[in-house]
Amino acid sequence: MPVPPPRYPALPPLSEAQITSLLRRANTVAERARSLGRHPFGAILVGPDGHTVLAEQGNVDTVNHAESVLARTAALNYSPEVLWQCTLVTTAEPCAMCAATQYWANIGRVVYGMTEHRLLELTGDASENPTMNLPCRDVFARGQKPIEVIGPVAAMEEDIAALHRGFWHREHGA
Repeated sequence: MPVPPPRYPALPPLSEAQITSLLRRANTVAERARSLGRHPFGAILVGPDGHTVLAEQGNVDTVNHAESVLARTAALNYSPEVLWQCTLVTTAEPCAMCAATQYWANIGRVVYGMTEHRLLELTGDASENPTMNLPCRDVFARGQKPIEVIGPVAAMEEDIAALHRGFWHREHGA
């Protein structure tokens, strides 16, 4: 009797060069969000080939984070089987809401540049970004799917952090 394919097949590996290039693209999306007066977060959805960008999303507001909006939109446009082979690339570690949305959308991997802890150092007590001390790995570990997590990526942290410096305190009165 033939063996059925695994329910959650392993994703092909990404090289360091791919990861850096994809994070640069997500950071460009975050720059665009900031230029529009939105929070400087950016996310992209990368197809199964590890190169093709299927969608990109900047932050909308305090409730509609880049990652969660992107995951919801992706779930409307792609099958769970395709999404399992995709990678969500985001500038900052997904918060609990975004990690859970990615989990339910069935996106098999996340790559992030900067930790939520580092983000908290930059935002302080800004009311528009009350970070939670809940790493995305902990959120995924509570589920039944083996979501792969790559991050933080030290080579990109400074570029990502630069977009947040000054944004939360001068521009938003936090």
